[in-house]
Amino acid sequence: MPAPDHATAAVDHIGSRAVAVDLCRFIAGSPTPFHAAATAADRLGAHGFVEVALEVPWTDLPDAGFVRRGGSLVAWRLPAGVPRAYRLVGAHTDSPNLRVKPRPDHTGAGVGQIGVEVYGGVLLNSWLDRDLGVAGRVVCRDGGAAREVRFCVDEPVLRIPQLAIHLDRDVNERGLVLNKQAHLAPLWGSAGPALPSFRAWLAGVVGVAADDILGWDAMLHDTTPPALVGVGQEYVSAPRLDNLLSCHAAITALAAVGPAADEGLVVALFDHEEVGSTSDRGADGAFLGSVLERLGAARGADRAAHLAALAASHCVSADGAHATHPNYPERHEPDHRIALNGGPVVKTNTSMRYATDAATAAPFLAACERAGTAVQWFVTRSDLACGSTIGPLTAAQLGIATVDVGVAQLAMHSAREMCGAHDPAHFVAALTAYLG
Repeated sequence: MPAPDHATAAVDHIGSRAVAVDLCRFIAGSPTPFHAAATAADRLGAHGFVEVALEVPWTDLPDAGFVRRGGSLVAWRLPAGVPRAYRLVGAHTDSPNLRVKPRPDHTGAGVGQIGVEVYGGVLLNSWLDRDLGVAGRVVCRDGGAAREVRFCVDEPVLRIPQLAIHLDRDVNERGLVLNKQAHLAPLWGSAGPALPSFRAWLAGVVGVAADDILGWDAMLHDTTPPALVGVGQEYVSAPRLDNLLSCHAAITALAAVGPAADEGLVVALFDHEEVGSTSDRGADGAFLGSVLERLGAARGADRAAHLAALAASHCVSADGAHATHPNYPERHEPDHRIALNGGPVVKTNTSMRYATDAATAAPFLAACERAGTAVQWFVTRSDLACGSTIGPLTAAQLGIATVDVGVAQLAMHSAREMCGAHDPAHFVAALTAYLG
């Protein structure tokens, strides 16, 4: 499905290949939400944004700054005075994956294995027969306190082999059936005295004594680097496109714009979207609301002025969108075909699984028009269930008008996803126009 001519012209102007390559770098440096927040923080810091601690009063707030909590980040550009309103872009840093259990070591058939738990709506088969690394954070004793250490082992230390077809003769006819407990434990090494426990191995990775490890948030990831693929390199093949693509676009756009005259420009990257967002740093919690209230207070807004600013605000909820799959066209709404490299997608659902309505879509549509990018409209088939995003949660928590948008992709929630190589530039252009 070719992109519309005017969409292609827009991305040629801003260098679509350069944006796609930069997206690949962003994803490669972000194997977990903790790393994604750190990568975003480093990029913001390079553009003059200053990190602010959440645990102290905000008495001398920088005009351009950010805060972090775990795998979540909120960044801002503020006007000189009290913000009349906020323009927000929300996205999420987490992706469906496999996560290491607290007591993961076991053996079977002479092989050491690692127990893992499924996080989010994983396409389980996509994790088979891949070279897998491990990344995340470790919490360690540090005197009488505790400290966090991020780690990333981007080497093939784990693998989940599929059962040979000789032992599962009808797999191609009936489909692959996987039990999350029994069939997903990756191979770690040959069982025996030379095989380290996961704790001992991890202690060596982060350089601490095994007894000093209090716990870990360790996640598996595909070690194959992101790449431009296709005969003309028209596509991006990468893990975690849902939703690091949106995180990358949002941070790139915020770094590119200057402060608005009377509005606060805010980017919120949330953890835990894939499991419902109900956490201390998720979209269905108090994290963003408390940051916005503190931003207003630091500029002299009282409670009434803060609530008025929220009522005048607008949010773009940026997440992945389903492209029409050429092998499964019957799974898509026939009158809403979504093309790779066809420009940003506005997502609608009358049951409010997406927050879009005619009024909330208008500011984003105007931004796309200013940026010269095409716009596509997604609605799921009436006889199929619809996914959701942080959009309805943000709208409900804060009372902010919200539109759900995204970039079209295939293989969503696979260990390896795919999007158009021009679309990241479309999205950066649209979000830059929206924030600018």
